[in-house]
Amino acid sequence: MSEKDKDHELFTQQMQDVEPIQVPETVTLASGHTDKLNASSRRKAALAEDPRDKNFLSGEYVEPVDPLAILEFKRDGVQHGVYRNLRLGKYQIDARLDLHQMKVEQARLAVYQFIRDCMANDIRCALITHGKGEGREQPALLKSCVAHWLPQFPEILAFHSAQKQHGASGATYVLLRKSERKKLENWELHHKKQ
Repeated sequence: MSEKDKDHELFTQQMQDVEPIQVPETVTLASGHTDKLNASSRRKAALAEDPRDKNFLSGEYVEPVDPLAILEFKRDGVQHGVYRNLRLGKYQIDARLDLHQMKVEQARLAVYQFIRDCMANDIRCALITHGKGEGREQPALLKSCVAHWLPQFPEILAFHSAQKQHGASGATYVLLRKSERKKLENWELHHKKQ
């Protein structure tokens, strides 16, 4: 008998009285078939959902901003030159949103839809006019909300208060991420030249 066989036999003798530990099930698994009536009603409810429910912009406390404050934000990875050009208003503005005379909830919905539309239409630079709110009971309310909402969009790379000709501190330039389609077009354009 080899050394390996002796070890195996010894192990088997030692383990003959051992019983496996019984672990009670803690999770009840659903059966493979689901209630078709329940599934169809859930599907109808999901399709009938109000688009506002998908709006992730927070309506919580918003840090007040001074009416004349300069809004600025830049994600990591945005080149300094690109941000400088945005700040100086050197990019063509392809879309504009005016929030004047809107209530906060209207503005929240408008900003959310505006950014979605910009992404769907491959807009890279947009302008949001929010006003300064000087002389109001709550100064710079919409401006404060815009400063709070814009960083919540992963599609927004940077934003900065506009130049004088575009509304100064009453408006904000927004730089948006390239869509996947535009990235592919850009890649193809630059690789054909080589």
